[in-house]
Amino acid sequence: MPHSNLKELTFRGIILGALITVIFTASNVYLGLKVGMTFASSIPAAVISMAVLKFFKDSSILENNMVQTQASAAGTLSSVIFVLPGLLMMGYWNDFPFWQTMLICASGGTLGVLFTIPLRRVMVVNSDLPYPEGVAAAEILKVGNHDKGDTGVKDIAYGGVLAGVVAFLTNGLRVMADGASAWIQTGKAAFQLPMGFSLALLGAGYLIGIVGGIAMLVGLVLTWGVAVPFFTVSGDMPTDMGLIDFAMRTWKTKVRFIGVGTIGIAAIWTLLVLMKPMVEGMIHSFRMLKRGQSESDDRIDIDLSPKR
Repeated sequence: MPHSNLKELTFRGIILGALITVIFTASNVYLGLKVGMTFASSIPAAVISMAVLKFFKDSSILENNMVQTQASAAGTLSSVIFVLPGLLMMGYWNDFPFWQTMLICASGGTLGVLFTIPLRRVMVVNSDLPYPEGVAAAEILKVGNHDKGDTGVKDIAYGGVLAGVVAFLTNGLRVMADGASAWIQTGKAAFQLPMGFSLALLGAGYLIGIVGGIAMLVGLVLTWGVAVPFFTVSGDMPTDMGLIDFAMRTWKTKVRFIGVGTIGIAAIWTLLVLMKPMVEGMIHSFRMLKRGQSESDDRIDIDLSPKR
């Protein structure tokens, strides 16, 4: 059987993956609460994993892949910041009960792992989806498996030091600004051109890629170039409020909810699109449960057995 002599699930890999997951989850939670988005952690996790495990002679690409797969859960785990605060906003919760929050997160993680097994073949192996983040991480692992030189961890270290210095100057000493904005007022219409100087946002932009960046840019233009000016012109501005303050209140009370509705519709549409692959994955999983898998199958192409 191919790859039968390569280590994959190791104690050191589990510990390393857990450490990277904790760090990246904390970073994702901070970034998500600050700017409303999270980043995928597969690529930096793959780089860090190769840099650490290269000190072990018996490390393999499968072990590195296992570590980055663990760490890729950081983006998923941090998504609770978009769900649990909603319970507070609706008044269903008054605070964050520790055990209830922990059980909700644990249940979601368990269901995610269980659904990954039957859906892998349908949505990954036999799918036309591009998976740019996963493909990039796979290419990095392939290159690192053949190139034993510098794997890029120095670049991560330099970037971390630079970001730490800038954050200390902006948030600690407050000798630098972390953003600026320009307002354009035309009659009753107010347009804003917001700009951020955060290196966290710059790094997140590199990670989400050009498509995600363009989507955010389009949202920015629609928000501050179309929606906010429209509502400021059509709305009644209080006499004791300036135009800029009125525009900000309009954004908070009206325009943001349009974005929330858009996200909700996109989520529902995604579920409808994935319904067929989910059913096909379940059917395939039950078939494999009855028939079993051939011993001649490639090790990396064998699904976990539901019996075990």
